Parts: sequence; C-alpha cells; structure tokens
Amino acid sequence: MTQDTIGIIGAGIAGLSCANTLQQAGLNPIIFDKGRGLGGRLATRRAATGLQFDHGAQYATARSEEFEKVIAAATHSGQVARWDTGESPRYVGVPGMNGLAKFLAKGLEIHQNTQISAVRDTADGCDVTAGDQTWHFKTLAITVPAPQAITLLGEQHALSTKLSEVELLPCLTLMAAFSPQASIPFTARRDPDDALSWIALDSSKPQRSTQQCWVAHANPQWSAKHLEADPETIAQLMLPLLCERLGVDAATATHAVAHRWRYALVSKPLGSPFLRNADGTLYLGGDWCIDARIEAAWTSGNAIALDILQNR
Repeated sequence: MTQDTIGIIGAGIAGLSCANTLQQAGLNPIIFDKGRGLGGRLATRRAATGLQFDHGAQYATARSEEFEKVIAAATHSGQVARWDTGESPRYVGVPGMNGLAKFLAKGLEIHQNTQISAVRDTADGCDVTAGDQTWHFKTLAITVPAPQAITLLGEQHALSTKLSEVELLPCLTLMAAFSPQASIPFTARRDPDDALSWIALDSSKPQRSTQQCWVAHANPQWSAKHLEADPETIAQLMLPLLCERLGVDAATATHAVAHRWRYALVSKPLGSPFLRNADGTLYLGGDWCIDARIEAAWTSGNAIALDILQNR
C-alpha cells in the first residue's frame, strides 16, 4: 500500500502531538501502535475489584506557554484536571492518565494492536512492515524509545549511531491497595535516594477509585538490580518497602501487582527536539530527546510536525 501522506509509529504523547499538529494544518497522518491503549507511559491499570492505578507517568507540568495552552484546552474538555498535592501545579488525565492522550487523538487515524516489525529506507521515503502488510510513506516519524527505534531501523542504519548515544533507565512499579483503615501519612513523596523514589496515593487524584490505592516507583539503581525478576517476585520485594514507608502492616494489603518499565527515564538525552535524516523523509523523537517529562514528549512531537510542515 502506498500512502502519499505521513506515517507515525507510536501513539504516545510524542506521536499524538506530532499527528495533532499535522492534522490542525490540514494533513491526515496515520499512526501505528502495538498496544491496545493510547498514551504510552500515560497508562492506567484497572483491576476487577474496581481498583485503579496510574502505573506509568504520574502527572504533567507545564513550563512553556504552548504546552500550557494544550493543558488548558484538555482541562476545558474535561479530560485533564489539576491534582492538588500542595506543590506547583500538577495535572493528570481523567478518569485515567491517558485522558490527555485521548484529547490529542481526537479525529486521528490510529491503527492499534499493530506491531511494526521493520522500517526500510527507499528512494522516496520509507517502507513500514507489520505482519504481511507493508505501507510506503514519503515521510515517517518514529516516536518509540530510542532502543526500540534502533531495533526497527537496524544497528547499521545511519541514524542508529546517534540513537545509541541516548541512555534510558528502567523503572519497576508497584501497584498496591490497602484496607480503608490503613494510615495515610502523605499524598505524594519523592526521594531520589530511596529505593522507592516516588510514592503516591493514586486514589487522591481526581475521578479515581474511592479505595486506598498506592503507586510506588523504584529508583533506577534498584530497578536495574531486579529488572529481570518476574512480576510476582518484584511485587513481593517492593511491598514490604512500601509498607515500611507508609507505616502499615503488609497483611493489610488487599492487592499488590508489579509492572516493569524497561525504558522509563532518559538519563542522557539526545539534546535536541528530534533527529532526522538529510532529506527529511525520516524523523525520530520522544521525551528521550529532551527530558523525562510529559511536556518534553509533546515538545518533541510538535517540533517534528512543524519541521515537516516547513519543508513540504
């Protein structure tokens, strides 16, 4: 199949931002994503008992005027709300973190559950293969984590050397629920030096579960040490750490499940909003270009779109 349009791999915030900007300019980009949901690490896990956990990105902040406008529009639409933690303004998607992703995705053509297996340069663009189907795009943007982009392109690709300079750190996450009588010593706590560098009462966010739900992120060092353990073992290791910090008995936990984020936090970013080839047919971007923040992903995707529009 040949497409005289723009293809985007990845329906995280960078890919959605890119597509949203292109759509506003009158174009019709096509997005491919391997997952069932939108937003990448803007993810929410729901349990059969009505529990809900934002187990990926915890909140967004807005430092630029452009992203402030996006947050304001998404808030006005009812898909983003302010999370009051006593800190500088923090914003979350509602009713789950991917509310912001759904806001950006309105009207876009998105092929979910589509695992792209290979990307190949051609004389006039790129071929994208998923299963037994191949699409040809004159312009392609890849917005997955840098190591996954290398896998798609191949280590010998001209852009892979630059991609290999980017460093991403893992994060192991615990999702735990406790009886309503359990103590609540704080709403959110960040301590980079602690094994659990982030702990948040997820149910304190707007439109969340009424039950006591907590999310804990292990720091990169602890995460790397236990990265290849199975999720059950990770949960067994993290639950006592969380209970100690909350001052509760582990026996009061009613739910404890772990999740592995292999590429969670960029420690050595690209240093520019995106990477592209000389003729502008292939772009690569994501938060790993700038910083480990939702706004950084949006900025990267938006910058890719603006460059595509400028060079059309």
